[in-house]
Amino acid sequence: MMDGAPKFDPSGRWRVGVDSGGTFTDVCLFDETSGAIAVWKVSSTPDDPSRGIAQGVEEGMRTCAGAQEGPAAAISYLGHGTTVATNALITHRGAKVGLVTTAGFRDLLEIGRQKRPDLYDLFASKPPILVPRDLRFEVAERMLHSGAVSLPLDEAAVRQAGQALREAGVGAVAVCFLYSFINPAHEQAACRILAEELPGVFLCASHQIAPEFREFERLSTATVNAYLGPIMHRYISRLTPRLHALGLPVAPHLTQSNGGVVRFETAAETPVRAVLSGPSTGVVAAQAIGAQAGFADIITFDMGGTSSDVALMAGGQTARTHESTVHGYPIKAPMLDIHTVGAGGGSIASIDSGGLLKVGPESAGADPGPVCYGRGATDPTVTDANIVLQVLNPTHLLAGRMAVRRDLAVAAITRMADTLGMEVMDTAQGIISVVTANMAKAIRVISVQRGHDPRAYALMAFGGAGPLHAVRLAQELGMTRVIVPRNPGILCAMGLLLTDLRADFATTRLVPLDAADLPAIAAAAAQVAREAEAWFTAEAIAPESRRALRKIDMRYEGQNYELSIPVPDGPITEATLATLREGFTEAHKRLYGFAVNDERIFCVTFRAEALGLVQKAQLPRRALGPADASAAITGTRPVWFPETRAFTETTLISRERLAPGMAFAGPAIVEQMDTTTLVPPGVTVRVDEIDNLILEVPK
Repeated sequence: MMDGAPKFDPSGRWRVGVDSGGTFTDVCLFDETSGAIAVWKVSSTPDDPSRGIAQGVEEGMRTCAGAQEGPAAAISYLGHGTTVATNALITHRGAKVGLVTTAGFRDLLEIGRQKRPDLYDLFASKPPILVPRDLRFEVAERMLHSGAVSLPLDEAAVRQAGQALREAGVGAVAVCFLYSFINPAHEQAACRILAEELPGVFLCASHQIAPEFREFERLSTATVNAYLGPIMHRYISRLTPRLHALGLPVAPHLTQSNGGVVRFETAAETPVRAVLSGPSTGVVAAQAIGAQAGFADIITFDMGGTSSDVALMAGGQTARTHESTVHGYPIKAPMLDIHTVGAGGGSIASIDSGGLLKVGPESAGADPGPVCYGRGATDPTVTDANIVLQVLNPTHLLAGRMAVRRDLAVAAITRMADTLGMEVMDTAQGIISVVTANMAKAIRVISVQRGHDPRAYALMAFGGAGPLHAVRLAQELGMTRVIVPRNPGILCAMGLLLTDLRADFATTRLVPLDAADLPAIAAAAAQVAREAEAWFTAEAIAPESRRALRKIDMRYEGQNYELSIPVPDGPITEATLATLREGFTEAHKRLYGFAVNDERIFCVTFRAEALGLVQKAQLPRRALGPADASAAITGTRPVWFPETRAFTETTLISRERLAPGMAFAGPAIVEQMDTTTLVPPGVTVRVDEIDNLILEVPK
């Protein structure tokens, strides 16, 4: 807690956000009564993440809220972000999956779009196919593009496929037929038969997951959902009783890739929409903090133990996408436009076959973790390099709750230095420089490669390791301003308290944007609107808290890509069509530099974004005080800086003692429970009204 901040009310009601990462599980607690915010952090438990989550909630409520009996009984809302789905996809530890598809399309998963992952990489390889060929079954059926049945479903063939898949011991089955997004009758019948033949097996139909056109992407999405389904079901089935045992009186929610949250039951059926569950809420929190701090153009930098996630926010809005490739697999699902690279505090440093230093993407995770944890690891990590350089406290982390051993880290990096023929400190700094280059490459993907100059943006650093590397990353990219939020190590958990309930609905109907087709356009828009209303009812969202946003993906006749255009409120009329035409023309000019006035425009996919507004945590704003920061100084520590290639006595500053208005200059290290902020020589820092650190980096 900060001096001057709201104090906890022992009888308060609590909103709790929990972000479960590969190394740590972060908990953020918001007292609805007093407005106070607290944070807690525990080690993750990779063998069963639910243990670490329950432990974090219990310890956080007992320590921060003083709840000793039934520690979760005072919780009014619990939101959770997890990396379970994405980690299963990265490590290919999903379920054994079968596939039932239209005759002639058995190999579509492998054929794809016949494109190499990287056009100029002669050695590029595609990710493993999630369904082996012997578990892919074809059945006779054919639906026309109009939704009319051309060939009835061969139900006997579906039953035979189900029997064969049962004998093969699959844990999940995906069903994907042609044009099922127009008429799902055949997929529904196939799922009914498969449920009879495969009791207890996770079933997934493409029309339920991605009711849109482009058969390969729809098939890929359904397959990934089936691949992750049993994993997510098992995860939620373990976590739910643990939370109930703590006395949780409300239904918990899980965050999705789109930055919103849904009930656990919904998330268990659609795990493909949670592949960016963890990092998405960090972006949501960064957006809210940036708005309150007056920064509209931000690049977010979320560095954890395993990976770094980056996103670009222009004009206060983060880009969203309805289709993306996640770890090599095309997915048609709404998500924030986040780019991930395997560079985290636990990323392992190694020497490649050419004798060069390499960092990541392999990670030491939480167990055994970095060498300095003293749990038997021998390969040095980014964290070990920071311990050796003494940028991180060389004796303990987490405000003294976790002891570390610098001698073990020094020994591990010494072995690497001897192999490379380098000095120990140069090797440790080399690890930092390599991982910084990896992260800079990720930021260039979302900025330079898309026409944005990163030098025009502020870098908002969070995650347990983000503030530690932020200035070095900014220097690499020529950026001059870094923002470090009040609790950067748990910002993803805080984002769960700043987001709304959200669900997205879509249907593809290829219709010309003409007055003659107004009934068809209105009907398609009404269909997704009804689905949104049904979701509102199922989630028990009060009418005054409901918001529905409509969009239509549109394109010129003959184009292969669409632009998503907002639909005005109210009934669909000819005036609506004129507004859509104008919106599409402006968007096409903005993106491509031109528009064709007389070209025919088609509506392709109709979308509805349903929002259930919830009470959100508000960051306390405090008046600016004196600039003197001497009261926050706790001592000094020798730190090795590449600028001098020597240890320099560096000021240590307590984040808890900093107050708005205070200012200081590097070299300095700001320490707090959930992270450490490095301020190299020449960098200046000030504290703003909501306790952000604003670092000015000289050009």
